[in-house]
Amino acid sequence: MEQQPWERQVLTDLLQAGLKEQRRARRWNIFFRLLGFGIVLLIIGLGMGWFGGKELESVSTGPHTAMVSMTGEISADGEANIENVLDGVNAAYEDKNTKAVLLNFNSPGGSPVQAGQLHDELLRLKQKYPAIPLYVVIGDICASGCYYAAVAADRIYADKASMVGSIGVLMDGFGFTGTMEKLGVERRLLTAGANKGFLDPYSPLNAAQKGKAQAMLDEIHQQFIDTVKAGRGKKLALDNPDLFSGLIWTGTTGIKLGLVDGLGSVDSVARDVVKAPDVVDFTPQPGYFDRFARRIGVTAATQLASQLKLSIH
Repeated sequence: MEQQPWERQVLTDLLQAGLKEQRRARRWNIFFRLLGFGIVLLIIGLGMGWFGGKELESVSTGPHTAMVSMTGEISADGEANIENVLDGVNAAYEDKNTKAVLLNFNSPGGSPVQAGQLHDELLRLKQKYPAIPLYVVIGDICASGCYYAAVAADRIYADKASMVGSIGVLMDGFGFTGTMEKLGVERRLLTAGANKGFLDPYSPLNAAQKGKAQAMLDEIHQQFIDTVKAGRGKKLALDNPDLFSGLIWTGTTGIKLGLVDGLGSVDSVARDVVKAPDVVDFTPQPGYFDRFARRIGVTAATQLASQLKLSIH
């Protein structure tokens, strides 16, 4: 029996409606599957510390030496920043089973601001917890800004081959004026304020600005010297004219100069000095997204500091 045109149209409409419903159901099915997968991923990420949480490496229920590590150049946007270090130090002091806090330092220095703030906070925590000694153990190197922070400790230990000292400040850069002249490039720098183009690398070196920069370096250097003297006191060999010259020494020579109290490692100090050989690591571990954000988050202040190369190195 032949179908009428209206019957064929009805069947066609029904088939199209059915296909649309199937497609809609399939889309919702995919959506809910993705949503469920995202929730599972979020739960896993939170558990593993991907989303900004800072977790301690290990915990202990008995008496222990609490260790906090600082490795690499000291900077606000790197892993060696005071926020990370102090999170660990505070947690270490607050643990009722901590017998001593041991700072495991391995850094060439870095930001004078970060180093100074870390030093001052360590002094504050020492006053808050007077019964818990604070020690520093130096790895390969503890120079400049690292040593600036280290002198807040009650004692400093190092390996005989560790690099210690470098009590000085530098600001480095490049001048491109000769190269620009050879290439026929003209620098057009417009400023509102006579010193707004301070030490511009594409302009001739201004004698007055050079003097200002040197005065600033001398001021920071003196702050560094005063901090070392306050921290190390009569231990320093102040009769040595090179002590604050920016030179660096081995751990063995550092003992002779009063920069270091003795030779030792993390394990030997915990075992022989603290008498608590169980070492618990309180160093915070940034989550994945913390590390990613720090890697790509370059601020204007960081760019300026990088250009001027101002650091306690």
